[in-house]
Amino acid sequence: MFNSGFFMHCLNRNYLTEMRRLILLVALPMVFFSCEKDEVEQPKVPEEPKVPVEQIRVEDCEKCIVLAEQLKNRVAIVDLTSKNIIWEWSAAESNVLTPHLSWFNLPDEAKPVYGGKYILLTASGGGVALVRIKDKKTLFYANAGGNPHSAELLPDGNIVTSSSTGNKLTLFKVDTLTYPDQGYRRTMFIEDGHNVVWDRQRQRLWATSNSTLKAFSYNNNCSQPGLTEVVSIAVPGPGTHPHDLFPVYGEDALWMSTTTNVYKFNIQAASFLLQATPLQSAIKSISSGPPGWPILLMQPKLQYWSDEVKDEHGRRIFQQNDLKIYKARWLVKNDFSYPDNHVFRQCD
Repeated sequence: MFNSGFFMHCLNRNYLTEMRRLILLVALPMVFFSCEKDEVEQPKVPEEPKVPVEQIRVEDCEKCIVLAEQLKNRVAIVDLTSKNIIWEWSAAESNVLTPHLSWFNLPDEAKPVYGGKYILLTASGGGVALVRIKDKKTLFYANAGGNPHSAELLPDGNIVTSSSTGNKLTLFKVDTLTYPDQGYRRTMFIEDGHNVVWDRQRQRLWATSNSTLKAFSYNNNCSQPGLTEVVSIAVPGPGTHPHDLFPVYGEDALWMSTTTNVYKFNIQAASFLLQATPLQSAIKSISSGPPGWPILLMQPKLQYWSDEVKDEHGRRIFQQNDLKIYKARWLVKNDFSYPDNHVFRQCD
């Protein structure tokens, strides 16, 4: 017999169960939505404003160092206050022609010239270049060959380089319309050439040749530049093979490094004084600045380079991982070699 009461009881029970399930389905999203809404509406802790790192201009830099940096085949300028690289030049990103890019592999010299507004550089790939800092334009470049290690400006704007494996000085007539290989050049023998420095007071070019320091007179012939040896002075031992030769800031003297020692050469007395520094051997470059500024020395860590610049006491002045710094120079005026208000010129 059909039991209608029992049927109605089951129907009511199933109905209530379905209603509870329906209520849960509707209520749960509202709960989650409410949680999300509460989370979104919670007050946020304000972030501290980020202070932008201002990239200063080279002309505004109070203490800057010029690096011949071989990892990226570039010349770099470091602001010593922030320890940031604020300027760099590489042949690959300049107006150097593609067939000539390899000339600027492994830069080994970078010296400020023309009042610190230009860089004169050489590279082991054979290249020499004059670069304007303001717009990074390469105003003149050529292939000196023979692993040039240094370059210098002559009074008329011509350039001379010194090549180590090439055993030569090379004089270039600087003409911005005929570079890189159509202009006049002249070479002369110098053994294991590594450096050239113009002495404005004496109108002489200083350069080392193996175990001797030599001075040359310049013919001041803009179109056909030439040099004549006038002085030869023995370099003290035990190490020979001088590497760096550079003016001592504010003095009538030259820094010189050999394989074993660092010297200050007094030009008036023609005498060498051993520099008091723990960094003596294999120094690639020496550079001094105004009173109170440290003397910069580059001593290789591995092969020919280092990732840090040290002072005369062996203390770290600048360091950046993975750099291959060959030489480091202060970006300062060079009164020993150049006159006040020294401006760019080329052979007329």
